[in-house]
Amino acid sequence: MPTAAKLVAALCLAALGFGVSELIKTLLPASTAFGIFSIINAGLGLVIGWIVVGNRAGRGQSAAVGNGITGVVALVFWGLFVQAVNEMVGQAMKHRYEGPVEAFADTFQIMVEFGEVLINPTVLMSLICGALVTGFFSEIAAGRWR
Repeated sequence: MPTAAKLVAALCLAALGFGVSELIKTLLPASTAFGIFSIINAGLGLVIGWIVVGNRAGRGQSAAVGNGITGVVALVFWGLFVQAVNEMVGQAMKHRYEGPVEAFADTFQIMVEFGEVLINPTVLMSLICGALVTGFFSEIAAGRWR
């Protein structure tokens, strides 16, 4: 059932997904073709905010921090997974793999390689601040609009 907390959490994580994606673009070479990288991550943020954070809102301020962190961790995992699968499919179309098992295994190696970019202090601080904002705003929305 739609609630204000779900909407607020979805919008917060969508904005965070888009903003961090744009930040990541500045850390990679200019020749990198990103396509709809930011839009996909914003869409993931929208869904994860609605499902993960929005459903858990309304349990108090201390739980809000955990909810925000859980939402951001889920966003990072699914963002890395979706982008790694996209990269793996692109490589599979170029016949870089000998079979589906090798392609599947390489997906996780690609996730690790993409995840190394997230070690940047600016990206980490953005994710932490975004987690706190998402958790607290969704908690405020849950308390104010029932």
